[in-house]
Amino acid sequence: MKLVQDKYPHMNQFSGYGADWVSVNGERQQGSLLISATAIKPWRPAGFDDLQREDFAAVLQEQPELVLLGTGRRIRFPHPSLTRDLLEAGVGVEVMDVGALCRIFNALAGEGRRAVALVLFD
Repeated sequence: MKLVQDKYPHMNQFSGYGADWVSVNGERQQGSLLISATAIKPWRPAGFDDLQREDFAAVLQEQPELVLLGTGRRIRFPHPSLTRDLLEAGVGVEVMDVGALCRIFNALAGEGRRAVALVLFD
């Protein structure tokens, strides 16, 4: 699905997504990703079943106020022990499919919120 590019050229925005890819600022990306308003980085887990507590703890380096976890085409919730470091630091964690992640991240980033998108595919 293609998303409309918004009016914020100085920050990352999702511009489309598919079954195994996302597009950020018009550039197609694949694999597990960590995306903030200013960074696009590979994220270690190969998929949902590969998630470890350290993967979420590493996200704290981005100093987010909210983490959006996109788990592919369907919503899958990680065990609470995996996200404990984020929650103890006062960082909200929301789990959703990748399409919702793209739309919500764009809205939050447009409001100047410190959101981090974690993208996984089925």
